[in-house]
Amino acid sequence: MKPPLVEPVYTVVPANRVLWEDVQRVFGERGDSHRCQCQWFKVDDADWKHLSVKERKARLREQTHCNEPKSPTTTGLVAFLDREPVGWCAVEPRINYQRLLTMHTPWAGRDEDPEDDGVWVVSCFAVRVGFRHKGVCRALARAAVDFARSRGARAVEGYPQVPQPGKRFNSSELYVGTLSVFADAGFAEVSAPSKRRRVMRIDF
Repeated sequence: MKPPLVEPVYTVVPANRVLWEDVQRVFGERGDSHRCQCQWFKVDDADWKHLSVKERKARLREQTHCNEPKSPTTTGLVAFLDREPVGWCAVEPRINYQRLLTMHTPWAGRDEDPEDDGVWVVSCFAVRVGFRHKGVCRALARAAVDFARSRGARAVEGYPQVPQPGKRFNSSELYVGTLSVFADAGFAEVSAPSKRRRVMRIDF
């Protein structure tokens, strides 16, 4: 019998307490995370099409307040393995995500006020190449729960993908996280808007 896999121990830090360069090391120099700069949920389609990567990056830098430890706000968390930045997750009040307010996924089958600023969202994850499938997202999701609670959230949600028999996720689908990542962090399913999507939530 194989011994159980032991995940590395990660340190997760609010983005305003880390260097901007650490965030960008996670996002890399190519690929979906680099191109998005965690702005997809922040804007509608019209704005998205007109934002260059440089402009998205500038927006993220302003939102995170990197290297500003006294800032009262930030928009995400960074995971470190020893001193290496290896992962990112976005977590903040749901009302800050313009695209979410008009999407089908969060609201299908629910009587929920989209503009309830007491509900936070773990909207996306990014993991550096070479550190994937090693528990980084699980560590980030658990830390995001504590972070949202400490900042006064009444609830926190996520909208993960669900694997289907015989089908594999591609990298562009996994940025929202998987069902098991949220379940392991204590989230419970509250709705199933589609076969491949769930709404997961913790009420504090």
